[in-house]
Amino acid sequence: MAKGVADWDGAVDHRGEALPVLSKSSGNMKMEKLLNTPMPSYDKSTPGSFFWTKLAFFFCRRTAANQFRTIECTGMEKIPTDRGSLCTSWHTNGLIDPLGIMLAHPKEFVMGGRHDLVTRPVLSFWTRRLAVQPVVRKAELLRGGCSEEEATNLNGRSLLTLATGISSGFACVLFPEGTSHDLSHMLRFRTGPMRTVLAAAAIAKASGDKCPVLQPVGLHFRVRHHYRTDMWVEFGDPHYLPEDKIPEDLIEAVKERQWVEPPQELVRSLRDNLRPHLQPLTPNVSSWDEHGGMHLIAQVQSRMENKPLQTWREEVLAARAVRDTYQTELEHVDSKPVKIAHRTLDLGVEIHKKLEERNLDGRDLNKNATGLRRGNPLRLVDASIRTVIMVALLPVFLVSLSLQMSLGRFLGDRTDEGVDARTTYQFLAAMFGSVLMWPFISIFTVGTLWWFEAEIETILSFNWTQMFGESSFMVTISILTVYLCSFPTYWLTGRLFGFWWDSYVDTKKAFRRLTTPSAYKNELQHKLTNLRENLVSEKR
Repeated sequence: MAKGVADWDGAVDHRGEALPVLSKSSGNMKMEKLLNTPMPSYDKSTPGSFFWTKLAFFFCRRTAANQFRTIECTGMEKIPTDRGSLCTSWHTNGLIDPLGIMLAHPKEFVMGGRHDLVTRPVLSFWTRRLAVQPVVRKAELLRGGCSEEEATNLNGRSLLTLATGISSGFACVLFPEGTSHDLSHMLRFRTGPMRTVLAAAAIAKASGDKCPVLQPVGLHFRVRHHYRTDMWVEFGDPHYLPEDKIPEDLIEAVKERQWVEPPQELVRSLRDNLRPHLQPLTPNVSSWDEHGGMHLIAQVQSRMENKPLQTWREEVLAARAVRDTYQTELEHVDSKPVKIAHRTLDLGVEIHKKLEERNLDGRDLNKNATGLRRGNPLRLVDASIRTVIMVALLPVFLVSLSLQMSLGRFLGDRTDEGVDARTTYQFLAAMFGSVLMWPFISIFTVGTLWWFEAEIETILSFNWTQMFGESSFMVTISILTVYLCSFPTYWLTGRLFGFWWDSYVDTKKAFRRLTTPSAYKNELQHKLTNLRENLVSEKR
Protein backbone atom coordinates (compact mmCIF):
# COMPACT_ATOMS: atom_id res chain seq x y z
CA MET A 1 0.00 0.00 0.00
CA ALA A 2 1.09 3.53 -0.70
CA LYS A 3 2.40 5.53 2.19
CA GLY A 4 -0.07 8.33 1.53
CA VAL A 5 0.41 11.99 2.18
CA ALA A 6 1.88 13.53 5.27
CA ASP A 7 -0.35 14.80 8.04
CA TRP A 8 -2.00 18.16 7.42
CA ASP A 9 0.07 20.98 8.92
CA GLY A 10 -2.85 23.31 9.61
CA ALA A 11 -2.17 25.71 6.68
CA VAL A 12 -5.31 27.30 5.21
CA ASP A 13 -6.13 29.78 2.46
CA HIS A 14 -7.98 33.08 2.78
CA ARG A 15 -11.29 31.19 2.94
CA GLY A 16 -10.09 29.09 5.84
CA GLU A 17 -9.93 25.96 3.67
CA ALA A 18 -7.12 23.47 4.13
CA LEU A 19 -4.28 23.83 1.64
CA PRO A 20 -2.90 20.73 -0.13
CA VAL A 21 -0.19 19.02 1.87
CA LEU A 22 3.17 19.57 0.20
CA SER A 23 5.25 16.63 -0.88
CA LYS A 24 9.01 16.79 -0.42
CA SER A 25 9.39 17.68 -4.11
CA SER A 26 6.73 20.41 -4.23
CA GLY A 27 8.08 21.99 -1.05
CA ASN A 28 11.60 22.29 -2.51
CA MET A 29 11.46 25.45 -4.64
CA LYS A 30 14.47 26.35 -6.80
CA MET A 31 13.55 29.88 -7.80
CA GLU A 32 16.66 30.63 -9.86
CA LYS A 33 16.15 27.54 -11.99
CA LEU A 34 12.44 28.28 -12.31
CA LEU A 35 13.10 31.79 -13.63
CA ASN A 36 15.47 30.32 -16.24
CA THR A 37 12.81 27.99 -17.65
CA PRO A 38 12.98 28.00 -21.47
CA MET A 39 10.21 29.95 -23.17
CA PRO A 40 8.04 28.38 -25.89
CA SER A 41 7.94 29.56 -29.49
CA TYR A 42 4.60 30.06 -31.23
CA ASP A 43 5.85 30.54 -34.78
CA LYS A 44 6.50 26.79 -35.14
CA SER A 45 4.29 23.73 -35.22
CA THR A 46 5.22 22.88 -31.61
CA PRO A 47 5.76 25.35 -28.74
CA GLY A 48 8.83 23.45 -27.55
CA SER A 49 11.47 21.50 -29.42
CA PHE A 50 9.85 19.72 -32.38
CA PHE A 51 12.15 16.70 -32.09
CA TRP A 52 11.85 16.25 -28.34
CA THR A 53 8.11 16.91 -28.35
CA LYS A 54 7.42 14.29 -31.01
CA LEU A 55 9.81 11.82 -29.35
CA ALA A 56 8.23 12.35 -25.94
CA PHE A 57 4.71 11.80 -27.25
CA PHE A 58 5.86 8.75 -29.21
CA PHE A 59 7.13 7.17 -26.02
CA CYS A 60 4.04 8.33 -24.11
CA ARG A 61 1.70 6.63 -26.59
CA ARG A 62 3.71 3.40 -26.48
CA THR A 63 3.75 3.43 -22.68
CA ALA A 64 0.05 4.31 -22.39
CA ALA A 65 -0.84 1.40 -24.67
CA ASN A 66 0.81 -0.92 -22.16
CA GLN A 67 -0.27 0.94 -19.02
CA PHE A 68 -4.01 0.75 -19.75
CA ARG A 69 -6.13 -2.23 -20.70
CA THR A 70 -8.49 -0.10 -22.78
CA ILE A 71 -8.28 3.53 -23.87
CA GLU A 72 -11.33 5.25 -25.34
CA CYS A 73 -11.57 8.89 -26.39
CA THR A 74 -14.80 10.57 -27.45
CA GLY A 75 -16.05 14.06 -28.26
CA MET A 76 -13.02 15.24 -30.23
CA GLU A 77 -15.41 16.54 -32.89
CA LYS A 78 -16.65 19.08 -30.32
CA ILE A 79 -13.23 20.77 -30.13
CA PRO A 80 -13.15 23.94 -32.29
CA THR A 81 -10.36 23.71 -34.85
CA ASP A 82 -10.29 27.41 -35.72
CA ARG A 83 -9.08 28.69 -32.34
CA GLY A 84 -7.14 27.74 -29.26
CA SER A 85 -8.65 25.87 -26.32
CA LEU A 86 -7.95 25.58 -22.62
CA CYS A 87 -8.89 22.11 -21.44
CA THR A 88 -10.14 21.80 -17.88
CA SER A 89 -11.00 18.72 -15.89
CA TRP A 90 -11.16 17.39 -12.40
CA HIS A 91 -7.78 16.14 -11.17
CA THR A 92 -7.41 12.74 -9.48
CA ASN A 93 -4.55 10.93 -11.21
CA GLY A 94 -1.44 13.10 -11.15
CA LEU A 95 0.42 13.52 -14.45
CA ILE A 96 -1.76 10.86 -16.08
CA ASP A 97 -4.64 13.37 -16.21
CA PRO A 98 -2.99 15.94 -18.52
CA LEU A 99 -1.31 13.15 -20.46
CA GLY A 100 -4.63 11.48 -21.24
CA ILE A 101 -6.03 14.77 -22.51
CA MET A 102 -2.99 15.66 -24.60
CA LEU A 103 -2.80 12.24 -26.25
CA ALA A 104 -6.45 12.50 -27.33
CA HIS A 105 -6.57 16.18 -28.32
CA PRO A 106 -5.87 16.96 -32.02
CA LYS A 107 -3.79 20.11 -31.31
CA GLU A 108 -0.28 20.64 -29.99
CA PHE A 109 -0.07 21.85 -26.40
CA VAL A 110 1.56 24.68 -24.55
CA MET A 111 2.09 23.27 -21.08
CA GLY A 112 2.08 24.56 -17.55
CA GLY A 113 2.16 22.78 -14.24
CA ARG A 114 3.43 22.60 -10.70
CA HIS A 115 6.82 24.24 -10.34
CA ASP A 116 8.80 21.07 -9.58
CA LEU A 117 7.99 19.60 -13.00
CA VAL A 118 10.85 21.68 -14.41
CA THR A 119 13.31 21.08 -11.57
CA ARG A 120 13.02 17.34 -10.85
CA PRO A 121 15.90 15.11 -11.97
CA VAL A 122 15.33 13.30 -15.29
CA LEU A 123 11.80 14.66 -15.69
CA SER A 124 13.08 18.23 -16.03
CA PHE A 125 15.23 17.20 -19.02
CA TRP A 126 12.03 16.59 -20.94
CA THR A 127 9.78 19.29 -19.49
CA ARG A 128 12.29 22.04 -20.22
CA ARG A 129 12.59 20.88 -23.84
CA LEU A 130 8.82 20.81 -24.08
CA ALA A 131 8.85 24.39 -22.70
CA VAL A 132 6.64 23.52 -19.73
CA GLN A 133 5.93 26.69 -17.71
CA PRO A 134 6.12 26.44 -13.90
CA VAL A 135 3.35 27.71 -11.63
CA VAL A 136 3.55 28.40 -7.91
CA ARG A 137 0.40 27.44 -6.01
CA LYS A 138 -0.92 29.13 -2.90
CA ALA A 139 0.02 25.95 -1.07
CA GLU A 140 3.70 26.77 -1.64
CA LEU A 141 3.37 30.53 -1.26
CA LEU A 142 1.49 30.52 2.04
CA ARG A 143 3.90 28.00 3.51
CA GLY A 144 6.85 30.26 2.79
CA GLY A 145 8.28 28.40 -0.18
CA CYS A 146 8.91 31.73 -1.88
CA SER A 147 8.10 35.39 -1.42
CA GLU A 148 4.87 36.86 -2.73
CA GLU A 149 6.87 39.00 -5.16
CA GLU A 150 8.67 35.94 -6.55
CA ALA A 151 5.41 34.04 -6.92
CA THR A 152 3.73 37.00 -8.62
CA ASN A 153 6.58 37.46 -11.09
CA LEU A 154 6.88 33.78 -11.95
CA ASN A 155 3.15 33.13 -12.20
CA GLY A 156 2.54 36.31 -14.17
CA ARG A 157 5.21 35.33 -16.68
CA SER A 158 4.00 31.73 -16.92
CA LEU A 159 0.31 32.57 -17.24
CA LEU A 160 0.98 35.26 -19.85
CA THR A 161 3.13 32.80 -21.79
CA LEU A 162 0.42 30.14 -21.66
CA ALA A 163 -2.22 32.70 -22.62
CA THR A 164 -0.17 33.76 -25.64
CA GLY A 165 0.09 30.14 -26.75
CA ILE A 166 -3.64 29.57 -26.39
CA SER A 167 -4.44 32.75 -28.33
CA SER A 168 -2.07 31.53 -31.07
CA GLY A 169 -4.28 28.49 -31.66
CA PHE A 170 -2.55 25.95 -29.44
CA ALA A 171 -4.23 23.95 -26.72
CA CYS A 172 -3.44 23.95 -23.03
CA VAL A 173 -4.61 22.03 -19.97
CA LEU A 174 -4.94 23.53 -16.49
CA PHE A 175 -6.86 22.08 -13.56
CA PRO A 176 -9.12 24.49 -11.68
CA GLU A 177 -8.89 22.46 -8.46
CA GLY A 178 -5.19 23.33 -8.31
CA THR A 179 -4.06 19.95 -7.01
CA SER A 180 -4.52 16.24 -7.62
CA HIS A 181 -6.59 14.42 -5.00
CA ASP A 182 -8.34 11.13 -4.26
CA LEU A 183 -11.87 12.35 -3.50
CA SER A 184 -15.02 11.32 -5.38
CA HIS A 185 -15.99 14.91 -6.12
CA MET A 186 -14.38 18.15 -7.26
CA LEU A 187 -12.68 20.53 -4.85
CA ARG A 188 -13.38 24.24 -4.77
CA PHE A 189 -12.08 25.85 -7.96
CA ARG A 190 -9.08 28.14 -8.05
CA THR A 191 -8.92 31.03 -10.48
CA GLY A 192 -5.68 30.34 -12.38
CA PRO A 193 -7.26 28.72 -15.47
CA MET A 194 -9.93 31.42 -15.69
CA ARG A 195 -7.40 34.23 -15.49
CA THR A 196 -5.25 32.52 -18.12
CA VAL A 197 -8.01 31.98 -20.66
CA LEU A 198 -9.33 35.55 -20.20
CA ALA A 199 -5.84 36.87 -20.87
CA ALA A 200 -5.69 34.60 -23.93
CA ALA A 201 -9.01 36.04 -25.13
CA ALA A 202 -7.64 39.58 -24.67
CA ILE A 203 -4.53 38.72 -26.70
CA ALA A 204 -6.70 37.16 -29.41
CA LYS A 205 -8.91 40.27 -29.59
CA ALA A 206 -5.83 42.50 -29.74
CA SER A 207 -4.52 40.42 -32.66
CA GLY A 208 -7.86 40.10 -34.44
CA ASP A 209 -7.96 36.34 -33.87
CA LYS A 210 -10.88 34.23 -32.63
CA CYS A 211 -11.19 33.99 -28.89
CA PRO A 212 -10.32 30.61 -27.38
CA VAL A 213 -12.76 28.36 -25.56
CA LEU A 214 -12.82 26.54 -22.25
CA GLN A 215 -13.00 22.83 -23.10
CA PRO A 216 -14.47 20.69 -20.29
CA VAL A 217 -13.04 17.18 -20.20
CA GLY A 218 -14.18 14.14 -18.26
CA LEU A 219 -11.44 11.75 -17.12
CA HIS A 220 -12.66 8.31 -16.09
CA PHE A 221 -10.47 5.52 -14.71
CA ARG A 222 -11.88 2.21 -13.46
CA VAL A 223 -9.28 1.98 -10.67
CA ARG A 224 -6.88 4.81 -11.35
CA HIS A 225 -3.87 3.42 -9.47
CA HIS A 226 -4.04 -0.09 -10.96
CA TYR A 227 -1.85 -1.37 -13.76
CA ARG A 228 -3.90 -2.22 -16.88
CA THR A 229 -6.98 -0.35 -15.77
CA ASP A 230 -9.51 1.19 -18.19
CA MET A 231 -9.45 4.86 -19.22
CA TRP A 232 -12.06 6.98 -20.98
CA VAL A 233 -11.34 10.58 -22.01
CA GLU A 234 -14.60 12.45 -22.63
CA PHE A 235 -14.55 15.87 -24.29
CA GLY A 236 -17.65 17.88 -23.46
CA ASP A 237 -19.25 20.83 -25.21
CA PRO A 238 -16.97 23.89 -25.39
CA HIS A 239 -17.69 26.82 -23.12
CA TYR A 240 -17.43 30.08 -25.08
CA LEU A 241 -16.15 33.18 -23.31
CA PRO A 242 -18.07 36.46 -22.82
CA GLU A 243 -15.98 38.37 -25.39
CA ASP A 244 -17.93 41.61 -24.96
CA LYS A 245 -17.01 41.73 -21.26
CA ILE A 246 -13.23 41.66 -21.72
CA PRO A 247 -12.04 45.16 -20.66
CA GLU A 248 -10.02 47.38 -22.95
CA ASP A 249 -7.27 47.98 -20.36
CA LEU A 250 -6.59 44.23 -20.30
CA ILE A 251 -6.41 44.15 -24.11
CA GLU A 252 -4.02 47.11 -24.15
CA ALA A 253 -1.81 45.58 -21.44
CA VAL A 254 -1.35 42.26 -23.18
CA LYS A 255 -0.42 44.10 -26.37
CA GLU A 256 2.65 45.28 -24.44
CA ARG A 257 3.38 41.80 -23.12
CA GLN A 258 2.38 42.85 -19.61
CA TRP A 259 0.46 40.67 -17.19
CA VAL A 260 -2.56 42.45 -15.77
CA GLU A 261 -5.09 40.67 -13.59
CA PRO A 262 -8.50 40.36 -15.28
CA PRO A 263 -11.42 41.86 -13.33
CA GLN A 264 -12.19 39.71 -10.29
CA GLU A 265 -15.92 39.81 -10.96
CA LEU A 266 -15.40 38.44 -14.46
CA VAL A 267 -12.97 35.77 -13.20
CA ARG A 268 -15.36 34.59 -10.50
CA SER A 269 -18.28 34.56 -12.90
CA LEU A 270 -16.37 32.41 -15.38
CA ARG A 271 -15.23 30.09 -12.58
CA ASP A 272 -18.76 29.65 -11.25
CA ASN A 273 -20.17 29.08 -14.75
CA LEU A 274 -17.54 26.47 -15.55
CA ARG A 275 -18.36 24.21 -12.62
CA PRO A 276 -21.81 23.13 -13.90
CA HIS A 277 -20.18 22.20 -17.21
CA LEU A 278 -17.69 19.92 -15.47
CA GLN A 279 -19.92 18.37 -12.79
CA PRO A 280 -21.76 16.00 -15.16
CA LEU A 281 -18.41 14.69 -16.42
CA THR A 282 -17.28 13.58 -12.93
CA PRO A 283 -18.67 11.08 -10.40
CA ASN A 284 -19.79 14.02 -8.20
CA VAL A 285 -20.88 11.86 -5.27
CA SER A 286 -20.21 11.96 -1.54
CA SER A 287 -18.00 8.86 -1.41
CA TRP A 288 -16.37 6.20 -3.56
CA ASP A 289 -18.64 3.60 -1.96
CA GLU A 290 -21.65 5.55 -3.19
CA HIS A 291 -20.01 5.70 -6.62
CA GLY A 292 -19.43 1.93 -6.53
CA GLY A 293 -23.08 1.36 -5.62
CA MET A 294 -24.18 3.32 -8.70
CA HIS A 295 -21.96 1.23 -10.95
CA LEU A 296 -23.35 -1.94 -9.34
CA ILE A 297 -26.92 -0.82 -9.98
CA ALA A 298 -26.00 0.06 -13.57
CA GLN A 299 -24.65 -3.47 -14.10
CA VAL A 300 -27.78 -5.04 -12.60
CA GLN A 301 -30.13 -2.86 -14.66
CA SER A 302 -28.30 -3.65 -17.88
CA ARG A 303 -28.62 -7.37 -17.21
CA MET A 304 -32.31 -7.08 -16.34
CA GLU A 305 -32.83 -5.33 -19.67
CA ASN A 306 -30.69 -7.94 -21.46
CA LYS A 307 -28.33 -5.18 -22.59
CA PRO A 308 -25.03 -6.03 -20.86
CA LEU A 309 -22.48 -3.23 -20.66
CA GLN A 310 -19.62 -4.02 -23.03
CA THR A 311 -17.18 -1.19 -22.38
CA TRP A 312 -15.99 1.03 -19.56
CA ARG A 313 -17.55 4.05 -21.29
CA GLU A 314 -20.94 2.33 -21.38
CA GLU A 315 -20.63 1.51 -17.69
CA VAL A 316 -19.73 5.11 -16.77
CA LEU A 317 -22.69 6.47 -18.75
CA ALA A 318 -25.06 3.94 -17.18
CA ALA A 319 -23.80 4.79 -13.67
CA ARG A 320 -24.21 8.48 -14.49
CA ALA A 321 -27.86 7.84 -15.37
CA VAL A 322 -28.29 6.09 -12.01
CA ARG A 323 -26.76 9.06 -10.22
CA ASP A 324 -28.99 11.53 -12.03
CA THR A 325 -32.02 9.42 -11.04
CA TYR A 326 -31.32 9.48 -7.31
CA GLN A 327 -29.35 12.71 -6.80
CA THR A 328 -31.67 15.60 -6.05
CA GLU A 329 -29.27 17.97 -4.26
CA LEU A 330 -25.95 18.59 -5.99
CA GLU A 331 -23.58 19.85 -3.31
CA HIS A 332 -23.06 21.75 -0.12
CA VAL A 333 -21.44 25.17 -0.03
CA ASP A 334 -18.16 23.42 0.79
CA SER A 335 -18.29 21.69 -2.64
CA LYS A 336 -18.99 18.25 -1.19
CA PRO A 337 -22.07 16.53 -2.66
CA VAL A 338 -24.86 15.61 -0.29
CA LYS A 339 -25.04 11.91 0.61
CA ILE A 340 -27.98 10.38 -1.23
CA ALA A 341 -30.63 8.84 1.01
CA HIS A 342 -32.41 6.20 -1.04
CA ARG A 343 -33.14 2.58 -0.16
CA THR A 344 -32.25 1.26 -3.62
CA LEU A 345 -28.90 3.03 -3.69
CA ASP A 346 -28.18 1.95 -0.12
CA LEU A 347 -28.73 -1.64 -1.20
CA GLY A 348 -26.49 -1.12 -4.22
CA VAL A 349 -23.73 0.17 -1.94
CA GLU A 350 -24.16 -2.87 0.32
CA ILE A 351 -23.79 -5.27 -2.62
CA HIS A 352 -20.82 -3.28 -3.95
CA LYS A 353 -19.06 -3.59 -0.59
CA LYS A 354 -19.98 -7.28 -0.43
CA LEU A 355 -18.35 -7.92 -3.79
CA GLU A 356 -15.31 -5.83 -2.81
CA GLU A 357 -14.67 -8.24 0.07
CA ARG A 358 -13.52 -10.73 -2.57
CA ASN A 359 -12.08 -8.15 -5.00
CA LEU A 360 -15.05 -8.57 -7.33
CA ASP A 361 -17.43 -6.06 -8.92
CA GLY A 362 -20.60 -5.84 -10.99
CA ARG A 363 -18.92 -7.42 -14.02
CA ASP A 364 -18.71 -10.68 -12.05
CA LEU A 365 -22.50 -11.09 -11.87
CA ASN A 366 -24.27 -13.61 -14.08
CA LYS A 367 -26.39 -12.59 -17.06
CA ASN A 368 -29.55 -12.33 -14.96
CA ALA A 369 -27.84 -10.52 -12.04
CA THR A 370 -29.04 -13.20 -9.63
CA GLY A 371 -25.58 -14.24 -8.43
CA LEU A 372 -21.99 -14.75 -9.50
CA ARG A 373 -21.29 -15.94 -13.02
CA ARG A 374 -19.34 -19.06 -13.84
CA GLY A 375 -15.99 -19.08 -15.56
CA ASN A 376 -15.59 -19.57 -19.29
CA PRO A 377 -13.38 -22.62 -20.05
CA LEU A 378 -12.23 -20.97 -23.28
CA ARG A 379 -10.79 -18.12 -21.21
CA LEU A 380 -8.67 -20.67 -19.37
CA VAL A 381 -7.35 -22.00 -22.69
CA ASP A 382 -6.53 -18.44 -23.78
CA ALA A 383 -4.80 -17.75 -20.46
CA SER A 384 -2.77 -20.95 -20.81
CA ILE A 385 -1.58 -20.02 -24.29
CA ARG A 386 -0.57 -16.55 -23.09
CA THR A 387 1.25 -18.07 -20.13
CA VAL A 388 3.24 -20.42 -22.39
CA ILE A 389 4.23 -17.47 -24.60
CA MET A 390 5.17 -15.40 -21.54
CA VAL A 391 7.28 -18.20 -20.07
CA ALA A 392 9.14 -18.51 -23.38
CA LEU A 393 9.81 -14.76 -23.37
CA LEU A 394 10.56 -14.57 -19.66
CA PRO A 395 14.34 -14.13 -20.05
CA VAL A 396 13.76 -11.16 -22.38
CA PHE A 397 11.18 -9.67 -20.01
CA LEU A 398 13.41 -10.03 -16.96
CA VAL A 399 16.26 -8.29 -18.74
CA SER A 400 14.30 -5.52 -20.45
CA LEU A 401 11.33 -4.59 -18.25
CA SER A 402 11.35 -6.17 -14.81
CA LEU A 403 13.61 -3.51 -13.28
CA GLN A 404 11.50 -0.59 -14.58
CA MET A 405 8.27 -2.17 -13.38
CA SER A 406 9.74 -2.95 -9.98
CA LEU A 407 11.05 0.61 -9.71
CA GLY A 408 7.66 2.05 -10.68
CA ARG A 409 5.89 -0.14 -8.12
CA PHE A 410 8.39 0.82 -5.41
CA LEU A 411 8.19 4.56 -6.10
CA GLY A 412 4.40 4.46 -6.41
CA ASP A 413 4.04 2.62 -3.10
CA ARG A 414 6.49 4.90 -1.30
CA THR A 415 5.39 8.30 -2.62
CA ASP A 416 4.36 10.97 -0.13
CA GLU A 417 1.87 12.46 -2.63
CA GLY A 418 -0.97 10.03 -2.03
CA VAL A 419 -2.55 7.23 -4.05
CA ASP A 420 -3.50 9.66 -6.85
CA ALA A 421 0.22 9.94 -7.74
CA ARG A 422 0.85 6.20 -7.81
CA THR A 423 0.12 5.69 -11.51
CA THR A 424 2.29 8.70 -12.34
CA TYR A 425 5.36 7.03 -10.87
CA GLN A 426 4.56 3.73 -12.54
CA PHE A 427 4.14 5.45 -15.89
CA LEU A 428 7.29 7.56 -15.61
CA ALA A 429 9.37 4.59 -14.51
CA ALA A 430 8.11 2.54 -17.44
CA MET A 431 8.75 5.30 -19.98
CA PHE A 432 11.96 6.93 -18.78
CA GLY A 433 13.34 3.67 -17.46
CA SER A 434 13.05 2.18 -20.92
CA VAL A 435 14.53 5.22 -22.64
CA LEU A 436 17.49 5.36 -20.28
CA MET A 437 18.13 1.66 -19.76
CA TRP A 438 17.34 -0.10 -23.03
CA PRO A 439 20.42 1.20 -24.90
CA PHE A 440 22.68 -0.28 -22.22
CA ILE A 441 20.63 -3.45 -21.88
CA SER A 442 20.93 -3.95 -25.63
CA ILE A 443 24.71 -3.55 -25.42
CA PHE A 444 24.75 -6.20 -22.70
CA THR A 445 22.48 -8.47 -24.77
CA VAL A 446 24.59 -8.17 -27.93
CA GLY A 447 27.75 -8.67 -25.88
CA THR A 448 26.34 -11.86 -24.38
CA LEU A 449 25.36 -13.17 -27.82
CA TRP A 450 28.87 -12.37 -29.06
CA TRP A 451 30.45 -14.13 -26.09
CA PHE A 452 28.44 -17.29 -26.69
CA GLU A 453 28.65 -17.07 -30.49
CA ALA A 454 30.07 -20.56 -30.92
CA GLU A 455 27.53 -22.20 -28.63
CA ILE A 456 24.66 -20.44 -30.37
CA GLU A 457 25.96 -21.51 -33.79
CA THR A 458 26.14 -25.12 -32.58
CA ILE A 459 22.55 -25.05 -31.35
CA LEU A 460 21.01 -23.15 -34.26
CA SER A 461 23.42 -24.18 -37.02
CA PHE A 462 23.55 -20.51 -37.86
CA ASN A 463 26.18 -17.81 -37.22
CA TRP A 464 24.19 -14.67 -36.42
CA THR A 465 27.23 -12.40 -36.83
CA GLN A 466 27.57 -13.44 -40.48
CA MET A 467 23.94 -13.31 -41.57
CA PHE A 468 24.80 -10.60 -44.17
CA GLY A 469 28.29 -11.83 -45.05
CA GLU A 470 31.66 -12.74 -43.62
CA SER A 471 33.54 -9.49 -44.14
CA SER A 472 34.25 -7.24 -41.17
CA PHE A 473 31.84 -4.63 -42.51
CA MET A 474 29.01 -7.15 -42.86
CA VAL A 475 29.69 -8.54 -39.40
CA THR A 476 29.39 -5.00 -38.05
CA ILE A 477 26.10 -4.56 -39.91
CA SER A 478 24.82 -7.84 -38.45
CA ILE A 479 25.70 -6.77 -34.90
CA LEU A 480 24.11 -3.34 -35.41
CA THR A 481 20.96 -4.96 -36.83
CA VAL A 482 20.57 -7.21 -33.80
CA TYR A 483 21.20 -4.22 -31.52
CA LEU A 484 18.49 -2.12 -33.19
CA CYS A 485 16.02 -5.01 -33.42
CA SER A 486 16.28 -5.54 -29.67
CA PHE A 487 14.29 -2.33 -28.99
CA PRO A 488 11.02 -3.34 -30.73
CA THR A 489 11.52 -6.81 -29.23
CA TYR A 490 11.58 -5.34 -25.73
CA TRP A 491 8.48 -3.27 -26.46
CA LEU A 492 6.63 -6.26 -27.94
CA THR A 493 7.55 -8.30 -24.89
CA GLY A 494 6.07 -5.59 -22.69
CA ARG A 495 2.83 -5.61 -24.69
CA LEU A 496 2.61 -9.38 -24.43
CA PHE A 497 3.20 -9.11 -20.69
CA GLY A 498 0.27 -6.71 -20.47
CA PHE A 499 -2.00 -9.17 -22.29
CA TRP A 500 -0.79 -11.95 -20.01
CA TRP A 501 -1.46 -9.80 -16.96
CA ASP A 502 -5.04 -9.27 -18.16
CA SER A 503 -5.51 -13.04 -18.33
CA TYR A 504 -3.87 -13.47 -14.93
CA VAL A 505 -6.24 -10.95 -13.32
CA ASP A 506 -9.28 -12.48 -15.04
CA THR A 507 -8.24 -15.98 -13.97
CA LYS A 508 -7.79 -14.85 -10.36
CA LYS A 509 -11.29 -13.37 -10.37
CA ALA A 510 -12.72 -16.56 -11.88
CA PHE A 511 -11.02 -18.59 -9.14
CA ARG A 512 -12.48 -16.28 -6.48
CA ARG A 513 -15.95 -16.76 -7.92
CA LEU A 514 -15.46 -20.53 -8.10
CA THR A 515 -14.25 -20.81 -4.49
CA THR A 516 -16.82 -18.47 -2.97
CA PRO A 517 -18.40 -20.02 0.17
CA SER A 518 -22.06 -21.00 -0.03
CA ALA A 519 -23.04 -18.68 2.81
CA TYR A 520 -21.53 -15.73 0.90
CA LYS A 521 -23.36 -16.73 -2.30
CA ASN A 522 -26.69 -17.07 -0.49
CA GLU A 523 -26.36 -13.67 1.14
CA LEU A 524 -25.35 -12.07 -2.16
CA GLN A 525 -28.28 -13.70 -3.98
CA HIS A 526 -30.68 -12.46 -1.32
CA LYS A 527 -29.44 -8.87 -1.62
CA LEU A 528 -29.54 -9.02 -5.42
CA THR A 529 -33.14 -10.29 -5.31
CA ASN A 530 -34.13 -7.36 -3.12
CA LEU A 531 -32.33 -4.93 -5.42
CA ARG A 532 -34.03 -6.33 -8.50
CA GLU A 533 -37.44 -6.08 -6.83
CA ASN A 534 -36.76 -2.45 -5.90
CA LEU A 535 -35.73 -1.60 -9.46
CA VAL A 536 -38.82 -3.28 -10.89
CA SER A 537 -41.12 -1.44 -8.48
CA GLU A 538 -39.52 1.90 -9.32
CA LYS A 539 -40.32 1.42 -13.01
CA ARG A 540 -44.02 0.91 -12.35
